[in-house]
Amino acid sequence: MANMFPFSSDGQAKEPANLHDLNEPLIDHSEGQLFLTEAFKIIMEEVLCKGTDVKQKVCEWKEPEELALLLDLELRATGEPQHRLLQRVKDVAKYSVKTSHPRFLNQQFAGVDYHALAGRFLTETLNTNPYTYEVAPVFVLMETEILKRLRQLVGWTEGDGIFCPGGSTSNMYAINLARYRLFPDVKSRGLSGLPRLTIFTSPESHYSVKKGAAFLGIGTDNVILVKVDDGGHMIPEDLDEKLKLSKSQGAVPFLVSCTAGTTVWGAFDPLDRIADVCEKHKLWMHVDAAWGGSVLFSKQHRHLMKGVDRANSVAWNPHKMLMAGLQCSVLLLQDTTNLLKQCHSANATYLFQQDKFYDVNLDTGDKSVQCSRKVDCLKLWLMWKAVGSTGFAERVDKAFIHARYLVEQMKKREGFHLLREPEFVNVCFWFIPPSMRGKEGNADYQDRLAKVAPVIKERMMKQGTMMVGYQPLENKVNFFRVVVLSPLLSQRDMDFFLDEIERLGNNL
Repeated sequence: MANMFPFSSDGQAKEPANLHDLNEPLIDHSEGQLFLTEAFKIIMEEVLCKGTDVKQKVCEWKEPEELALLLDLELRATGEPQHRLLQRVKDVAKYSVKTSHPRFLNQQFAGVDYHALAGRFLTETLNTNPYTYEVAPVFVLMETEILKRLRQLVGWTEGDGIFCPGGSTSNMYAINLARYRLFPDVKSRGLSGLPRLTIFTSPESHYSVKKGAAFLGIGTDNVILVKVDDGGHMIPEDLDEKLKLSKSQGAVPFLVSCTAGTTVWGAFDPLDRIADVCEKHKLWMHVDAAWGGSVLFSKQHRHLMKGVDRANSVAWNPHKMLMAGLQCSVLLLQDTTNLLKQCHSANATYLFQQDKFYDVNLDTGDKSVQCSRKVDCLKLWLMWKAVGSTGFAERVDKAFIHARYLVEQMKKREGFHLLREPEFVNVCFWFIPPSMRGKEGNADYQDRLAKVAPVIKERMMKQGTMMVGYQPLENKVNFFRVVVLSPLLSQRDMDFFLDEIERLGNNL
């Protein structure tokens, strides 16, 4: 029988497959399943056991040249024996960053939910596309149910939505839909007949707003930045003034993109007051809640998004605070006129035949700009089934508790300087080494401070003890942003984090 491996399990070369024997498959399922079983054992040990153990490293740092050699990245004409392939699996696991580790605090995703992970495994195994009911009946219905429940949390009884490949794409969809609603001919006639269109957002918004403007032919110069207050919130009065100015200059404003949980500060724009301005000027109001949307599960914290029900569209990433796993992102719409399909449909007759034997409204693929679309709903559905809405609320509330604890402990330690009191679970701070304390007035102080975070980051990466991000912002030199979200975290991890920053930075 032909085999997927050109070597036997003992490493001996096999006879090449007879390509002319059409009665024999090229892949031997028994061998393949044996390999998969052994690979899963490695994944369990290296990623899910060691990768979540605080006694193990977050990462095994290697320089690019060394890592390339260790992985033997070259692709060759002939395959490798099974034992060598399994070593490849182990090497990939060993040298990858363990994002499920409790001390991975670097991004707005972290930790692992095992129910969601089971959903991810099952999704990959079933390997289907949710564009039509005939090829993905389970997932078409599942997506519909999840989108309905998420819309209810926003405060809508009706509407539409779609799973997107990340929050950036969700934001771009919103821009495209808002433009299409105002100028539906753009779909067929293109940009030539359009006036100058303007988008309004804050300087704290996600960069995908500008990327979307560039991608859709609107132009980054036509993204108007609205002032923010000291907390990083969009100022509605400045929005109103800038809208008036834009109109007086002959432009046509068509969308305001608010943010619920900004990337760096974690600020929530005042949605209710912005909605007043949008209604006054008859504009599409989009809320980028990719990061902060999950507060809607929490009775204690959902007030941060007061007014979200007045928006036209909401982007939300359950792969962030809810830990559904990358990627799991949705665009939710209040629209009930099938705008999503009208804007994006191409009516491909080989997929979307109108004389099918079932309700063709179940074929949702024409709502998407993609043809091939990954199933991203199962992991969220299975996790939601396991922990319930109450469990999600507990995760959100615990993240806030850990963030508050971290801030309280920072205030008790010399050398930690908070840039502002956190509104969400983003904690931004400078670490001031002993050699620099009391020297804030020195001419070179800011230059020296800017170098502290990069050096500490390099040390923690090379030692593998933890991961946390840093960045400059506007006139502020490099500072740390620790994102507290994983339910795997404990107060011991918060204490370790502070101790480790001190250990890595005290001699600078």
